[in-house]
Amino acid sequence: MAYLMLLAGDVGGTKVNLAVYTPEAGRLGTPRREKTYSSGDYPNLETIVGDFLKQVDGSIERAYFGVAGPVVNGSASATNLPWKMDETRLSRTLDIPEVRLLNDLAATAHAVPHLANDDLLTLNAGEPDERGAVAVIAPGTGLGEAFITFDASGRYTVHPSEGGHSDFAPTTMEELDFLRYLLQHRGAIRKEHQRYAHVSYERVCSGIGLPNIYNYFRDNGYAEPDWLAAELRKTDDHTPIIVEAALDAQHPCDLCVNTLRFFVEVLAAEAGNLVLKVLATGGVYLGGGIPPRILPFLQAGRFIEAFQRKGRFAEMLSKVPVHIIRNPKAALLGAAYAGMLE
Repeated sequence: MAYLMLLAGDVGGTKVNLAVYTPEAGRLGTPRREKTYSSGDYPNLETIVGDFLKQVDGSIERAYFGVAGPVVNGSASATNLPWKMDETRLSRTLDIPEVRLLNDLAATAHAVPHLANDDLLTLNAGEPDERGAVAVIAPGTGLGEAFITFDASGRYTVHPSEGGHSDFAPTTMEELDFLRYLLQHRGAIRKEHQRYAHVSYERVCSGIGLPNIYNYFRDNGYAEPDWLAAELRKTDDHTPIIVEAALDAQHPCDLCVNTLRFFVEVLAAEAGNLVLKVLATGGVYLGGGIPPRILPFLQAGRFIEAFQRKGRFAEMLSKVPVHIIRNPKAALLGAAYAGMLE
């Protein structure tokens, strides 16, 4: 069924992407209008959407928003934003008859069956089971996870998850020492370093987690160049600087290179964990904003090695396809596709 106007949104801890579509004959088509907002510049989602709708001609009949956090009974609290969202309040405030909230990784998962080859970069072709479950894991500001199942007719169902907040499980002595580093106070440390009562995978494999790895290596023998320390002092968002320094073709920073190497190995291990938990023989898709920015590290071989390092299940993991989602609008597209399914 086509709708006169469908509003889709990807609500993340860093930015909010909005787009209006007019689906026809089961096709999403090109957005009639699209805009990106900085999340931190606004007090709530209603304000952003209200500003966006002033630029849209016509009435919105349905709105689907993928949000970074769990959705329970039509309500959600953003994991990395001080926002509380509710479908009924959004519908009333924005004068949209039907509003739905879904987890942002569920939104990304809705896009996966519709992605073209150009939207993907394959790390392992594997031997996909066409009706097997598919896992989605996405390091961005936080770490999201979801999975997809297919019925006999090929219709798919998306299952949201908050697996990124499960306990970080070290697989090497180095990772074990890192966990101790985050849990315990061990002598003199920098003021900006945090300790956590609970260390989740998100505290490691995400934009908010990458600086924790950097701090660990800096405080355990890797020298921090003066120029890099000066750059980090200029901003609260250290992740882009660390990534750029690691990828510098002429003068890669050893501290940052080891930070990304560690990040990739932990991400791979958790991706393998997710595959085992949901039996994702159909493949695993890496979404989020970070993977496309660190392709050389993901393609170097360490990721696949750590991904398949599952003892007696290593052979099974070797047959699981691994793809990187290169389309930065996957979550936005997925929210729109979810709106089309209803």
